[in-house]
Amino acid sequence: MKIFTTILIVIAIGLVIFNMTMLDLNKPFEGNSMIALIGVVASFCAVFILLIFKMSKKIEDKLKNQ
Repeated sequence: MKIFTTILIVIAIGLVIFNMTMLDLNKPFEGNSMIALIGVVASFCAVFILLIFKMSKKIEDKLKNQ
């Protein structure tokens, strides 16, 4: 499970980078730039959720070993 979540985090970071290249900084809320902005925000949310999941698994493992 640790490897799977790490792979998903890497993919989400890759999506952030890809979507940032699609942004038009002069008009960030128009056309394809808005879609890229939504993709960046969604990818950041996915990264944070996966990091919380990894931390909860570490805590769970520590509590099991006591």
